[in-house]
Amino acid sequence: MNVAVLGTGSWGTALTLLLSRNGHQVTLLGRAAEEIAMLKSRRENLRYLPGFVLPADVSFGLMDEGLPDVDMTVLAVPANAVRHVVRTVRAARCWVIAAKGLEGGTAQLMSEVVAESSPGAEVGVISGPNLAVEIARGIPTAAVTAFADLETADRVRGVFMCRTFRVYVSTDVRGAELAGALKNVLAIGAGMSDGLGFGDNTKGALLARGLHEMMTLGMAMGANIETFMGLAGVGDLLATASSKLSRNYRVGWALGKGERLDDVLDEIGQVAEGVPTSDCAIVLSKRYGVQMPVCEAIDAVIRGRLQPVNAVTVLMERSPRVEGLLLPASTGELKANG
Repeated sequence: MNVAVLGTGSWGTALTLLLSRNGHQVTLLGRAAEEIAMLKSRRENLRYLPGFVLPADVSFGLMDEGLPDVDMTVLAVPANAVRHVVRTVRAARCWVIAAKGLEGGTAQLMSEVVAESSPGAEVGVISGPNLAVEIARGIPTAAVTAFADLETADRVRGVFMCRTFRVYVSTDVRGAELAGALKNVLAIGAGMSDGLGFGDNTKGALLARGLHEMMTLGMAMGANIETFMGLAGVGDLLATASSKLSRNYRVGWALGKGERLDDVLDEIGQVAEGVPTSDCAIVLSKRYGVQMPVCEAIDAVIRGRLQPVNAVTVLMERSPRVEGLLLPASTGELKANG
């Protein structure tokens, strides 16, 4: 199959390696001419994924030159660049969204953004506990592809599936996207907890309550609760919230140590999606009437309104609640005990 991968960061490069190893003809497209020139000459992403040579049959190009004639387009750019990139490269037959975030300002899901900018195309996502460098190394990994049409999801699964990359299918696009985006916010919180020197009890409680918030918002938005208990939810959360390979965890850890957000992001050199997504999560929580105190506390630290140690205090001093999701039979409206 002919596949285009948009985005020359570590994630786009790792997916290019995976797809090429699977025998597909892959074109990796970027936005900077110098970067593409370096990839052509060195066949290695020295900045974002050094140590992995891109196969000789991988080709390269610039996004503003438009898409080549491909069967499938993988979108691996930062969430806030998705709308511009899709409009730049024009229509594609099938979009596989690998970006894990929400659009700043609108708080829209990536599938909504792509559908608006590329009407008539098949639009779905690939998500799960997928750290780029581990995929490049061929470490056993699993993911889920979600499309409204199960046959399309299965077709996309076949493109990515191999001995080291196991892929499941789903029709819950919204759930897979929300889980993939919101877990980045919680990963910042987990890193923050570790950076403050708290123990596993603290982090376990934070992640459990954060997962509760993810599921509650997801159900309010029409997603399936099972999605949040699968690879796109719990699986991705466990990997991202515990690995020093995770940009979001590293941001949180540095904030917990008292470092400035701008300095941390400059050092990492790539987008940590949890930073812009935390603000979008609060927008959605208000839009759908869902309490999300954990995400609110993390966002307050990110925006500089609260010190990390004080955020933990705020959460610990909240009034005790009944744990669980409440769904009153009389109204069918979802309510959450935060």
